[in-house]
Order: sequence, then C-alpha cells, then structure tokens
Amino acid sequence: METLRISTRTYTAGDFAPLFSGPTRIKLAGSSVKNLNQSHKRLQEIIASGKTIYGVNTGFGNLSHIHIDQEDQFTLQLNLVRSHAAGVGAPLEPGLVRTTMVLKLLTYVKGFSGVRLAVAEKMIQFLNRDIIPVIPEKGSVGASGDLAPLAHLALAIIGEGHVFYNGRKMRTAAALKKARVTPLQLHPKEGLSLINGTQVSTAMAIKALLAGHNLAACADVTGALAVENSLSSRNVFRRDIHELKAHKGQRDAARNVFKMLRGSKIVGSHSDCGKVQDPYSFRCIPHIHGACRDSISGAAQMIHNEINSVSDNPLILTNSEVVSSGHFHAEHMAQAMDILAISFAELGAIAERRIYYFMKGLPDVFPPFVAAKPGLESGYMMAHVTASALASENKTLAHPASIDSLPTSGSQEDLVSMAPWAGRKLFQIQKNLEIILAIELLVATAVNHLAFKNLTPGKGTKPIMDLVHTICDFESGDRVLSREIETLSEKIGSGEIQKTVTSHLKLD
Repeated sequence: METLRISTRTYTAGDFAPLFSGPTRIKLAGSSVKNLNQSHKRLQEIIASGKTIYGVNTGFGNLSHIHIDQEDQFTLQLNLVRSHAAGVGAPLEPGLVRTTMVLKLLTYVKGFSGVRLAVAEKMIQFLNRDIIPVIPEKGSVGASGDLAPLAHLALAIIGEGHVFYNGRKMRTAAALKKARVTPLQLHPKEGLSLINGTQVSTAMAIKALLAGHNLAACADVTGALAVENSLSSRNVFRRDIHELKAHKGQRDAARNVFKMLRGSKIVGSHSDCGKVQDPYSFRCIPHIHGACRDSISGAAQMIHNEINSVSDNPLILTNSEVVSSGHFHAEHMAQAMDILAISFAELGAIAERRIYYFMKGLPDVFPPFVAAKPGLESGYMMAHVTASALASENKTLAHPASIDSLPTSGSQEDLVSMAPWAGRKLFQIQKNLEIILAIELLVATAVNHLAFKNLTPGKGTKPIMDLVHTICDFESGDRVLSREIETLSEKIGSGEIQKTVTSHLKLD
C-alpha cells in the first residue's frame, strides 16, 4: 500500500492517482499536527470571548441572524450534518470519496479551519482502514460547499448513514464496530467545516484530469492511424511548419503524429500522388487537437490551484480574526470542467469526421464502409453510426454547466456554480470519447488490413495495429462489433494504448 503524507507542500493531480487505484495509507506531517492544534486553540479563545461566529453560535445560511446558546452549540453541529444529508442517486465511486477526504485534510492542515486534530485523525483512520462513506452523486450545486455530498461524508464520520467496508455496503455503525473504530463527536464549527468546501467538485476535476491526459494522447494516436491509412499527407505535420504558431499544444500534437508515422512505407507509397490538401479533420489535427491540449493545460492549472487552496468557511486567521468569505464556491472547478468537456467533445467530433471519411471509400484503394464485399457486407457502416451518436451526445453534454444557476438557501446563495453537474456530464463525455477513439482504431486498422497489409506501417502505428489485430477478427468480414469496440475502449481507458506506443517512442 502506498503512503501519502499530508502536509502544506504543493500537490498536483498526479499525487491523487493511487487513491483511484485502491486503498492508500495516509499520514500527517509533524507541521500539519502543529497547524491543526494552533488553529483549534485560536478558535477556542474566540468562542470564549463571546464573539459572534457564523455557524458556531448562529444559524446557517439565511438563518445566520439567529443566535445559538452555548448549551446548544454541539447539537447545532449534529443537526446541521443530519439536515444537510439530502443527496440522492448512485454512490460516488471509492476513488472519488478517498480523494474528497484527502482534499479535506489538505485544507485542514493549512491551519485556518479551527477543527480539532481529532477530526483529521478520524478521517485518516477511515482512509487507512478503507472505510468508504456512501455519498450520493446528486444534490450539490457546488456552492456554500458541496453541502449535501459532504454531509453524507460527515454522517459516516459520526457513525451514521452507510459506508462500504470490505467490499460491502452496510450501516456505518455496524462497519465501525467490525473495524473497531469509534465515531467522532462533533465540537463547535466541526460539522460546518466538514460540509463546507469544494472537495467533491475538485475530486471530480482531478479524476477527469487524470483520464484526460491519456485521452489527449490517444486522440493523437488514433489520428496518426487515420492519417496513415487514408493516404493523407505526413508533411503537414513537420516541425518547421508548426514552429510558425506559438501554441504548445499544436506543436506537441503535430510532433506526435509525425513521429508515429516515421518509417511508414504506406506514407511513402503516395509521395507523388499530386493531392494538394486533405480534409480539415486530417490536415488540422495539430490545430484542433492542439487547442484541446492547451485548454486541458489551462484547466489543469485551475484544478491544481484549487487543490492547494483553503476551502472552508468561516476562516480563522492567524491573528484570531474570524472572516466569512466564499472560499467554498466551486466556480473555478465548474469552469475548469466545462473547459475540459468542450475539449473532449471536440476531440470526439474530429475523430468522428475521420471515421466518416473512411465510410466514403477511396477509389482503387478500399471500398465504401471498408466492406470486403460491398453490398453483401455492410462493413463498418454501423460502427460509424455509433460514433456519430456519441459525438452528437457529447455536443449536448458539453453545454457549460457553469453558466446556469438557481438561487438556494432563501437566495442567500444567489449564484451557484453547478460544478458537480459539470463533473458528472464530463465523465460521460470522456467515456463516449473513449468509444469514438476505439471505433477509429477499429476502422483505420480494418482499412490497413484490407488495403495495406503488405506495406510496413510507421514506428508508432505498427505496434497499435498489431494490438488491434489481437482483438478484432478482420478475416471474418461482417460480424458483431460491440465486443471489439468495448474491448478497444477499455484498452484506451486503462492507458494500454498509450503505453503500447510509448514503449517504442516518446509522446508529448
């Protein structure tokens, strides 16, 4: 089991990858313990002074004008967690929940939340024993914190609700008894601090970003196969051409395709064909893939900034001042995931156009629909239709969630981010893109098998087509394609396609 040390250092999305693979041991740095204790001491002193503190001796949201007596302040936190646990839908996957908890710890150890060390230690105990709170996926608008999902997290921490333990969903009380873990008793501000924050939205963004780098690379891979087997020009990917543009993503995408086609006898077979220009979906791969890559990089910066930010309310400053701001608002994450959604939808859109190009056939090279016996066989007609359906679905899903808002909490929260919805639809776009790219792999390799199997492919395309041949039965002509598409999609999602290429050459 890997160990992740929680400190105030700078983290990136890559640091969270082990949490999506399985249980990860969590450990607090000594400086983190010190920050937690000092912050809690400041909060205690402020409470003792009798100052008004939102959510400690007041109600919440539009009820913040109501004073809460000292004897009711513990009950206030318990009521808050229970009343806010109003989420619905399927449970978030374990990796998202682990990441949410670690992000919560990263805010706490910066020393501005005022919670006890015991809160952090209890969350670490859950993580180290892989007790996964059941958090419904729907119910957050991504502002004033991911309130509903984080309330379900807090509910488990106090011994209520449900968790996954040893692979089974069960009541938290039963799981804690089996694991010999005692529930946490909430002290003033702790319920509020547990449910405030962007941690669920940020966990979604991290997951999408981790998958996104792989998908961007795979789009270049499938694009290179399409360029090669459509007899499109390799020359348009030359470095000197793309140095004329200042976009890093464009230069990287062009370099990837150019390198993958190195040594291709297929490319060499039409060097004097006289064709002036290829369609945009081939010729403009660097420009379109590159724009998507640069957008992904921009979104990544926003996500990394949020990972390393304090996300709580109210904040206990080092001078013992209590301030209420909007650090729980997930607008950055909503916009970052909307940017990612547009980028991945566009990668799917251009791939679908390349698949369509093959459907038209190429006279004297391969027939329409890449059918070995046109008319008797339909070839890959319906594989393209599936790609079209998913590309269209992605266009609708890519509509930005962040530009929508409905006021909540009696209009105290009058403009919200909708970040969790941005995340959920982004996951679907990415899954659809995996399938579209899988279909491009299938069709481009089918063309190669039909028209160019006696010519040596490029250095990067050959190992990919060799892998595709182990999955797809091109000798059988018309057949059920679903299994082949799904298997290729899994190879893309797992990173195997990218690794197959990078074992032979470096991708940017």
